[in-house]
Amino acid sequence: MNDSRRLLTLLGLAAASTLVLAGCATSADAGTGGRLQVVASTNVYGQIASEIGGDAVDVTSIVSSASQDPHSFEPSARDQLIVKKADLIIENGGGYDAFVDGLIDSSGTEAPVITAAESSPEWPADADDHDDADHDEDHADEDHEGHDHIEGFNEHVWYDVDTIRAVAHEIADELGELDPDRAADFAANAKAFGADLDGLDAALADIESAHGGEQVFMTEPVPGYLVEDAGLVNVTPDAFSEAVEEEQDVAPATLLEALNLIRGGSVGVLITNTQTGGAETQAVVAAADEQGVPTIAFSETLPKGETYVSWMQANIEALSAALA
Repeated sequence: MNDSRRLLTLLGLAAASTLVLAGCATSADAGTGGRLQVVASTNVYGQIASEIGGDAVDVTSIVSSASQDPHSFEPSARDQLIVKKADLIIENGGGYDAFVDGLIDSSGTEAPVITAAESSPEWPADADDHDDADHDEDHADEDHEGHDHIEGFNEHVWYDVDTIRAVAHEIADELGELDPDRAADFAANAKAFGADLDGLDAALADIESAHGGEQVFMTEPVPGYLVEDAGLVNVTPDAFSEAVEEEQDVAPATLLEALNLIRGGSVGVLITNTQTGGAETQAVVAAADEQGVPTIAFSETLPKGETYVSWMQANIEALSAALA
């Protein structure tokens, strides 16, 4: 073999080796220090994923600002690229963050998707049929007005400790499938996270013991699961909370009903949403102030510097203090 042919042969082998190595590489290998790329719809799920994945993951939360409403969030081309490169995707589901489904479709990603709402004990058996039937309609509707709720289902499942416990274990399982060498670490982290959630359950049980059956008015259904787990009764007219959540005007008769409830003296606490508001919300807050009913505000995204557990603990403590 002459020198020219020998050189060509060696170059060919080198190129083939490069292709083989490239074929074996995963997105976790390519310039990320071996870390798995996790994309979450909001920083609530992003923080939980960080806690379960530790230094084995890089987490990107698409919505992380208190000024952004996931219901109406409009993703960018950058968000589409982030989803395309994801190893694991975590969404809330139930119509809350439908923009994630759009990004999954448009990016062509084949990453596994965890849908938190499906871990809820309240998830309706026919919900998948509902989603499939409405999918094309959602993409055809360009005005994006209104939320694609599932009738009778409260999609704000991150306020349900049992659902989050199940989601944490699902995250650990999926990460373990993607990185088997660290599966035991992910499982251990999920177990430790679950122990912290047990503390939240105990705090909710204390509220139920002291205030079970007391009435609560919520301008939106966001903290509904937390309120229910504390043994409290939501007396908000459905038409009121639905209109506020949809950013629609509350009918005068419904507003009057709400004001009469608060002025009647049976409501123990008024809960508002830090990320939404309006004239009707201001009206019920004013009525609560006049009546001496304490008002507290809960948010939909994780406040800066908080973990999921510290955030929920602060919410529970605020609720307990208001009732006391």
